[in-house]
Amino acid sequence: MQPIQLSFILLSITFASLNAQIDVDLNIQLKKTTETIVLDGYLDEAAWRQGDPAEQFWQYFPNDTTLAQPRTEIFMTYDDKFLYMAAKCYSDEQNYIVPSLRRDFRAGGNDNITFLLDPYKDNSNAFVFGMNPFGVKREALISNGGNNPRQDWNGAWDNKWEGVSKIHDGYWVCELAIPFSTLRFKAGEKEWYFNSYRFDTQSNTLSTWQRIPRNEIIMTLGHLGTMQWETPLPKNGTSISLIPYISTGTAIEAGDMKPSNTLGYGGDAKISITSGLNLDLTILPDFSQVEVDRQVINLDRFELFFPERRQFFLENQDLFGSFGGSRINPFFSRRIGSAYDPVEGKNVASPIQFGARISGKLNNNWRIGLLNMQTSREGDAPGSNFTVAAIQRKIFARSSVGLIVVNKETTLKTGIDSTEFSPYNRVIGLDYNLFSKDNVWTGKVFYHQSLNNQNNTNTGAHGFRMSYNKPNFLARWEHAYVGENYDAETGFVPRTNYFQMRPDVRYIFYPKHGGIADHGPGIRTDAFLKPGFGLTDFLVNVNWRVRLTNNTRLFASIRYEYTYLFNDFDPTRTDSEALPGGVGYNYTYFDGDFNSDNRKAFSYNLNFIAGEYFNGNRIAFFAKFNYRIQPIIQIGLDFNVSAIQLPDPYASANLFLIGPRFDFTFTKNIFFTTFLQYNSQIENFNLNTRFQWRFAPVSDLFIVYTNNFDTENDWQYTNRALVLKVNYWLNI
Repeated sequence: MQPIQLSFILLSITFASLNAQIDVDLNIQLKKTTETIVLDGYLDEAAWRQGDPAEQFWQYFPNDTTLAQPRTEIFMTYDDKFLYMAAKCYSDEQNYIVPSLRRDFRAGGNDNITFLLDPYKDNSNAFVFGMNPFGVKREALISNGGNNPRQDWNGAWDNKWEGVSKIHDGYWVCELAIPFSTLRFKAGEKEWYFNSYRFDTQSNTLSTWQRIPRNEIIMTLGHLGTMQWETPLPKNGTSISLIPYISTGTAIEAGDMKPSNTLGYGGDAKISITSGLNLDLTILPDFSQVEVDRQVINLDRFELFFPERRQFFLENQDLFGSFGGSRINPFFSRRIGSAYDPVEGKNVASPIQFGARISGKLNNNWRIGLLNMQTSREGDAPGSNFTVAAIQRKIFARSSVGLIVVNKETTLKTGIDSTEFSPYNRVIGLDYNLFSKDNVWTGKVFYHQSLNNQNNTNTGAHGFRMSYNKPNFLARWEHAYVGENYDAETGFVPRTNYFQMRPDVRYIFYPKHGGIADHGPGIRTDAFLKPGFGLTDFLVNVNWRVRLTNNTRLFASIRYEYTYLFNDFDPTRTDSEALPGGVGYNYTYFDGDFNSDNRKAFSYNLNFIAGEYFNGNRIAFFAKFNYRIQPIIQIGLDFNVSAIQLPDPYASANLFLIGPRFDFTFTKNIFFTTFLQYNSQIENFNLNTRFQWRFAPVSDLFIVYTNNFDTENDWQYTNRALVLKVNYWLNI
C-alpha cells in the first residue's frame, strides 16, 4: 500500500465527527460606553458593571472536576477606539510570585491571568493578552488551534496596548485597554469567541473560564465561550504605523588590522488594508538586538532547528511556516538572510534589502498571505529573491485546507562558476489540517512537490499524522515520505529519501487522593526505511510519566535504537576517527528527567542519559538551574556534559557546555541581560550582553555587545561587536 493511499484511508475514519458546530456554553455581554475609563486598578467606573461578567472559573489543575477556588471575575466594555477588559483575581494572601518585570513572561510558576480573543470564531487563531499582579504585560499569537505549545504559541509578537494592575486586600485587579487597531476582525460582527485562564500560585491551581479537560493544553482553542457585543463593530479605519530605526556599531574579526564602523538606518511600516488584512513593509531591516540562539551539543547526524526570533516575520507566521511537518517544512523564514558561499564553504549573512508581506483574514473562512523579500550579494554568495504565497480555507467546524507556493530566484550572481547555484528553486504544497469539534481528533495530511532545473524524479514529500486524545488514553499515528530529490532550499528538510512510521500510545491514571495528579505508561516507536534498501533507523521507547500536585514532574524511559550508517560518522564532531559507514549499530540506554516546582525561588530541570551508544557507551547529564530574587534578578545556568566512550580507534570525548545567564529587570522598561556560553565541541566561548530601555510604547533603545573566543587557541577572540540601535513606533 502506498503512503498516500494509507493516509486517506486513515483520514476518512474521522470525517463523521467534523461536520458539526462547536459547542459554546458560556458568554459574556459587552455594553458600549461613553464613560472615560481610567486604568488605575480600581473598578469604580459604572461601565464595568453594565454587562454580564465572566465568572465561575473551572479548575484545570490539579483536577478538572470542580469550580475553581479562589474566584476570578472578568468585566468588559468598549467604546469607538478601545476594547476594555478587567479581571478581579481573589487570593487568600498576598504572597504573589512575579519572577521578573520583563514583558512577555511565561505563565507557568507565577501569578497571572491571560485573555484569549478569537475575533473570526475559527477556533484556530487567537490574540493573547496577559497581566500579573505587578502590572507586567504579555501578548502573543496562537495558531493551529493551540494544541502544540512549542509550535502554536508566538510570544515574540509585539504591539501597542495599555494595562495597569493593583494589589488590594484579598485580591488583585488588572485593567487593559486594547486599541481596535491592534486587532484583526470583521466589521459588523456582534460576537467573538473568548476564553481566559489564570495561574494562582498560593492555592497552586490553574483555572479556566470555559472548562477545558486537563488532558488537553490549557491554551487550546477547542473550548471557547463567546463575547457578545451590544452593537455591531464598526469598520476599523485604515491605520498606518511607521517603525524607523537608526543604528551604529563597530566590529572586528580576528586578523583584521582595525575595526569596521557602521551606520545603519531603515525601518518597517504596518498598514491595515482592512480590519483583518495587514500590509507589512521593511527596508534594510536590522536584527542586531535579537537575542542569540542557545548553543547545544550536537550528537545528531542532521541539521538542528532553531526558531525564528526576528519581529518582521512573526505576525501570521503560521500561515507561511506551518505547512508540512516540523522536519518537512517547505518554508523556514530563517533561510532568508543566509546564503551559501562556495569559496568559504559555509553559510554567510546575506543582508535583506527590502521586503513586503500581505497577510490576514479575508473573512471568517479565508486567510491569505503573500511575502516577497530580496537579499543582497555577499562575497561569493549570491543575492536571492524569495516569494511565498499561501491561502487557507476553513472547512467543517475547525479544520482547514491550505495551499502554499515557495519560489527562490538567484538574482544577484557572483563571478564564480554559475553551476554552483541553482537559478531557481520552487515548492508547491497542499495541506489538510484536521481538528474535530470536541478536540478529540487532530491531525494533518499533506503533499508537497519541489521544482528546480536539475532533477524531476522523486521530488515529492508526503506526510500524515493523527491523534486521538481522551482523558485516560492518547494514541498517535504518524508517517511520512520524502523523495530522494525533494529539494526545498527555503525550507527545513534535514533528511531526504526515506519513509517513516511513528506510532505512539499512552494511558493516564488520575488518582483521587494523594500527591500525584496524574501518571501513566507509554510506548513510542519510530522507524525509518530507505526505498530499495530497507530499515535504516529504529527506536522503541517504553516510558512512564508522573506529575505531582506540587508541579513536580518526572519522566523515565528505556530506549532501544538501531542506526545504519551509510557514511562514516564522528558523533563527537571533534575530528576524531569516525565510525565506519556501511554498518548497522544496536544500542540500549536509560533516559530520565526531573522538573522541580517552578514556583520556588530556586527551581531546576535535570536530565540523565546512560547506556550503550553505537558500539560504545555514553553518560550524559543536562541541567537547567534558575534562581530569582523577585522581581529584579534572575540567575540561570544551563549545563550539559556528555561523556562518550567508543572502542579504539574511534571517537571518544568528554563534551562540555555551560551557559550562565544574568537577567536584571530594574523596572518594567529597563532591562539588562548577560548571557555566556562555552561549548567545548566547537571550542567557542560566547559573551552576549544586551541593555534595553523601552522609552515609549513598543519603542526601544538597545546596546548590544558580543564577543566570541577560540578556546582551542589560547582564547583568542574570533570576532567582537558593539551595536547601539534606536527604534520608534509612530502611529499616523
